[in-house]
Amino acid sequence: MTDLPLAGVRVLELGNYIAAPTTGRLLADFGADVIKVERPRTGDELRNWRLYAGDTSMLYRTLNRNKRSVVLDLRTDAGKRAVLGLAARCDVVLENFRPGTLEKWGLGPAELDAVNPDVVLVRISAFGQTGPLSQRPGFAAVAEAMGGLRALVGEEDRPPSRTGVSIGDSIAGLYGAFSAMMGLYQRESRDDRPPLDRRSMDIALNEAVLSMMESLVPDHLAYGVERRRVGGRMEGIAPSNAYPCADGGSVVIAGNGDSIYGRLMRVVGRPDLGEDPDLASNAGRWQRRDELDEAIGAWTSSQPRDAALALLEEAGVPAGPIYAAPDIVADEQFAARGMVQYFDVDTGGEAPQRVGFPGVVPVLDGASVPVRHVGPDLGADTADVLGGLLGYSEQDIAAAAGEERS
Repeated sequence: MTDLPLAGVRVLELGNYIAAPTTGRLLADFGADVIKVERPRTGDELRNWRLYAGDTSMLYRTLNRNKRSVVLDLRTDAGKRAVLGLAARCDVVLENFRPGTLEKWGLGPAELDAVNPDVVLVRISAFGQTGPLSQRPGFAAVAEAMGGLRALVGEEDRPPSRTGVSIGDSIAGLYGAFSAMMGLYQRESRDDRPPLDRRSMDIALNEAVLSMMESLVPDHLAYGVERRRVGGRMEGIAPSNAYPCADGGSVVIAGNGDSIYGRLMRVVGRPDLGEDPDLASNAGRWQRRDELDEAIGAWTSSQPRDAALALLEEAGVPAGPIYAAPDIVADEQFAARGMVQYFDVDTGGEAPQRVGFPGVVPVLDGASVPVRHVGPDLGADTADVLGGLLGYSEQDIAAAAGEERS
């Protein structure tokens, strides 16, 4: 689509797993031509993550939508030359290898700058390009632990939990997209050419997580407070939790606003708690959070989920159902804004299957930008990209893709 905001921007993605591919997905969603380089034969390892059937996971299809897949063998001179040739024709290069890997391959910042003095380089790694831990490998799980998130997730009397998704990678991917746009804006808004070090964006997974931890560190240094796990609650804010309903469903109720709290207590039949002066602010309610949760839970347990939500909505109390995948697919609000989009996809059966995928955020013109295609098959665009952009012959393409080594 030529009318999308990033139409005309070309991106070279040298990355596996989730972080850099998330950056590439966000840019591709809004029109950037993202060329994803994958290794011969196996491709991005994400192709095999949560693979229930077939040869390409829905996780890969989701995170690599709207991109083009090119197979290059970076162990060969031909493969490296192709990368530099593509970089010369791109606005942004993304990578999430361990620091020093690109330099070892002869594809580092100096080489990229030599072929393209305007290129913006976005580098995502576990601990950043500098510092004593820069050479240490690490996935999102480690970053979430060291960035402070893991200590706050789960019940207080149990070991820390995960959030259920690779949130550290996704946050770093968001920062990657922001960094790419910042680099492009800087490049276009200055009369002089920004130096290489200002066009190289250094994103660490653990720092990306830390940046989401709100006042965790300032509260500790200012007041000696050490935040702890509180399950479904948020420390210092009450009542706000998940509550079971009579039909087996559950709801989240956020009644922690001072005026909202009084309305909530009237709905659950406890106006005495709503009028208690000791509970007029979050500080007092947090001290009696168990009492409040017990009162709210007793009411929700007597109500079917939808009935409870209807009463809460009528009273102006923020609340919602706890959704699983089937609920999301059936939800009319998601459907109205195009937030589940359907494609015929190979799932390992005899014929393609109709599968829904998440839509594009943010919404433009009232609905999600249409996803152009899901993550491509391995090497689906190798010939088109190398032939079209670099003028490669079939023999050149085979050499760069490592076919002569197989």
